[in-house]
Amino acid sequence: MIKYFLINFFTICLIFSFPASAKTKSKETYEYLDLFGQVFDRVRSSYVEEVTDEELIEKAIDGMLTGLDPHSGFMNAEIWKEMQVDTKGKFGGLGIEITLEEGFVKVISPIEDTPAYKAGVLAGDYIIQINETPVFGLTLNEAVDLMRGDRGEPITITISREGLEPFELTIIRDIIKVQSVKSEIYENIGYLRVTSFSEQSEDGLKKSIKRIKKELGQNEKGYILDLRSNPGGLLDQAVKVTDIFLEKGEIVSTRGREKKDIKRYNAKSGDLINKKPLVIIINGGSASAAEIVAGALQDHKRAIVIGTNSFGKGSVQSIIPFQKSNSNEMTGIRLTTARYYTPSGKSIQGKGIVPDIIVEQGVFESFDYQNFSEADLKDSLDKEDKNKNTEESSEEELSEKEKKLKKDFQLQRALDLIRGLSIYKESLTN
Repeated sequence: MIKYFLINFFTICLIFSFPASAKTKSKETYEYLDLFGQVFDRVRSSYVEEVTDEELIEKAIDGMLTGLDPHSGFMNAEIWKEMQVDTKGKFGGLGIEITLEEGFVKVISPIEDTPAYKAGVLAGDYIIQINETPVFGLTLNEAVDLMRGDRGEPITITISREGLEPFELTIIRDIIKVQSVKSEIYENIGYLRVTSFSEQSEDGLKKSIKRIKKELGQNEKGYILDLRSNPGGLLDQAVKVTDIFLEKGEIVSTRGREKKDIKRYNAKSGDLINKKPLVIIINGGSASAAEIVAGALQDHKRAIVIGTNSFGKGSVQSIIPFQKSNSNEMTGIRLTTARYYTPSGKSIQGKGIVPDIIVEQGVFESFDYQNFSEADLKDSLDKEDKNKNTEESSEEELSEKEKKLKKDFQLQRALDLIRGLSIYKESLTN
């Protein structure tokens, strides 16, 4: 009965959807819908285990969407409820942004200070097994469901990483509270770290800039905006964050199938850091909204972008809600409806943002290696004094901020750039 209901329902939709000129196409579509009904009926009656009609239809819808691209998908009532919490910056899980690539779950980026981040999950990792279940062949939603669980419950994921044999990581699930914006001061330079674009991002960034200005007495040399391993988030927050640093001009445009679908987002006057030098750091985990910010500020020559090529997620997903006719339960679909374009007209999709200055973050480039100088040579003059100074600045005496900076080559280069720009600017005014 449900087979014929589905076909008749779709037939009615087709009658009202297609003009006379599309009769041939509608007939062909009807034939495929008839095929869908036959397959649906056979699966219900012959599958090795009993499957509910609801489960089959949800899987069919999800398969239709995920077959188009890895970012489209179906959200059942449970996922829909969780999504309402996600964008507010508090949700349960491991703390990773993922996509589906070649049948496996690929990590776009771990979110900073989450269980996955602390366990050592990296952008670009492939998750090939979740507990005892191989990932290959699962939909993205099915993989997400397997990774969900109660706070405190352990989960073991098998990671495939380039250059290494597959290895296991056991992670304890937790409630993820995302602190969207963090800030520090390095000498007279403001450091702004945006970990994701949630509803808190714009306000958090403005408060951080205000605090830095107050602490430095308006004498800051410049700012660093760190978007590394930022998986993205809300489009409107990406626009608002970019607007903080611009006086005017286009920030981003989105373009769909039709010309009428083009939308442009423009900056309002008011550069909150008063045209101070700005350096942005990105990496392979910087995606979507993070790429919008970096691309816009790069195109407007408002910031120097350093680091490594970003992820390249330049597609727009619209969240479309649906309510079940016989209940108040909400479901929805996540559908790719447009692409992002930077102010200069470049598509981000599949290409990402190319930094102005490529700066790798390899271990060989970090500050962990031993530096040698004249004073290290045998019987060098003033060797005793040098050793005394080394003891005074031992690792134990470094603050947590200094320890982090010592290992962060990209941040070091960003600070050097700000110092250089500041010196150059001062020389022009003297």
